[in-house]
Amino acid sequence: MIAALRHYDPPSLSERLRETHAMTRPLMIEIIETACRRVPSLGQNGCTARLSRLIDAEAWADAALVLIELELPMWQVRRIAYDEGEWHCALSRARELPDWLDTAVEACHGDLAIALLSAFVEVQALAVEASRPSVPSVRRRRDPLYEPVACDNFG
Repeated sequence: MIAALRHYDPPSLSERLRETHAMTRPLMIEIIETACRRVPSLGQNGCTARLSRLIDAEAWADAALVLIELELPMWQVRRIAYDEGEWHCALSRARELPDWLDTAVEACHGDLAIALLSAFVEVQALAVEASRPSVPSVRRRRDPLYEPVACDNFG
């Protein structure tokens, strides 16, 4: 995954999304080219064709939702809310959990599509940072203070 996203710079893309006022086709294409690894490899199947039609129609929020669906199959939109002129979006892996137990990724912006894509970029940044194997890892060195203790009771 890291090799596929080597040129991907989440902080600069996040900053660019924060500073933009409205979604544009060039910005959407840039996000797809820099932050997406599945969409280019899918070719022109039904989902990517739908994404292309939404981009052509400038249906930015719908395109952002399709992009999240394609790129982050384990993540779902947990919340979309509009408050005091800003859209607040949260993406979550465990939408069924109560808010206080869930570790959702949240973003906000005055434009709904940009808020959704900001959350998407944050999740992608987490994936790049935490690219770990699917099996738990074991520390290779012992803690210097670690000392085994026998606790059998033969009495």
